[in-house]
Amino acid sequence: MTQTVVVYHSGYGHTQRVAQFVAEGAKATIIAIDADGNITDAEWETLNAADAIIFGSPTYMGMASWQFKKFADASSKQWYSDAWKDKVAGGFTISASLSGDKLSTIQYFITLSMQHGMVWVGQPMKPGREADAMNRIGSNSGVMAQVGPTSPAADIPQGDLDTAKAYGERVAAMAAKLRG
Repeated sequence: MTQTVVVYHSGYGHTQRVAQFVAEGAKATIIAIDADGNITDAEWETLNAADAIIFGSPTYMGMASWQFKKFADASSKQWYSDAWKDKVAGGFTISASLSGDKLSTIQYFITLSMQHGMVWVGQPMKPGREADAMNRIGSNSGVMAQVGPTSPAADIPQGDLDTAKAYGERVAAMAAKLRG
């Protein structure tokens, strides 16, 4: 059986809600990066033992949060030892704007994964056309979700959450295939 881990930072609870749906789909362990950008030594070991890692962060000012970036910078120890080489990778983000430059965050996750020698899993779902459709933002690189700037996490459109769950399922399935 494969082990998938969702590691994310959430500033206001929105990314946490998306992470829960991704993790549900992947049947994954969840690791939250704290407000200071840290995780525990035991959580680093969980990531090192995983077959797949799914990264998540809100998009702030066109990029992942500084807390996620601090975590990513700290992963240089894993890079040096090839601890994540050949693991499956994926990613998700959310912002208040429909675009919000979320693609920059997903591309950052892709670059981080490639530097670690990981295998990135995209989102093959066709874009939805309705306001609450799955993949309504039309991202094929990973999951992009959106909710208004003053909206609570409970207001994230169900289609975005369903997309997150389906993506989690896909990443876990790809990890199982590659593990063979």
